[in-house]
Amino acid sequence: MAGSAVAVAATAVLVGVTLPGSDGSGDRQTNAAASKQDAIAKDGVVQAAPKEGEKGIGSDPLTDAEIERAEKASVSGQMRSSARDVEGDRGPQLLSTNLSEPEPSDSGAAVPRRAEVVYYDYKQDAVITKTVNVETGKVENANTTRNVQPPPSQEELAEGARLLIADPLGKGLKQDYKHATGKALTGPGQLQLSGMVFRKETVERVPSSLTECGKHRCLQVVTKVKSGPWIDTRALVVDLSSRTVGRLG
Repeated sequence: MAGSAVAVAATAVLVGVTLPGSDGSGDRQTNAAASKQDAIAKDGVVQAAPKEGEKGIGSDPLTDAEIERAEKASVSGQMRSSARDVEGDRGPQLLSTNLSEPEPSDSGAAVPRRAEVVYYDYKQDAVITKTVNVETGKVENANTTRNVQPPPSQEELAEGARLLIADPLGKGLKQDYKHATGKALTGPGQLQLSGMVFRKETVERVPSSLTECGKHRCLQVVTKVKSGPWIDTRALVVDLSSRTVGRLG
């Protein structure tokens, strides 16, 4: 959707078509979440999924225990006190936790399992990536980059929707929600959310309010009435770094 210039209407409009992201693709993704199932069908019989162990083996997805250990180890005291999350609270914003690829130097059967934990620090507008050995709990590598924008977390999408609802440019969103449900839209919990990072190079003309996007963390939030229609908000861009909303076109 962000791949070309978007022709926009004066307000958000209800659309009855299926848009990408209907599965809540903004949710934090982990290897473990991708592999877990509540049940396994075998010979036509639904069986309970096997109990997950504390540790995975080889290229198995990270277990819940490994994810918890990696995330706990990756946030140092200094990082916890100096960084800021999407709501401005202390500590960085967690984006994702996934199994790392083996290092080129790894060899033999005893290759350690590592997790790559990715954060966004809104205080310095930077992506912080920590590589954690989940067996020892040791951070083996840390990297900070700017002007790089990974996919958003569900917490960021929720905050983006909250800013949209509160902003004058969100008037059309609230009107369309009212029209669809008969109720007032007061918070992101009333919506099904997905979305993507806004890349300003994909549009012909960038409004002055959005020129910092790329350096700042900017999202296009895709909204849907729960068990109802989509509300097209693609023309609205939320700058989470400055906590402002801009309109394309």
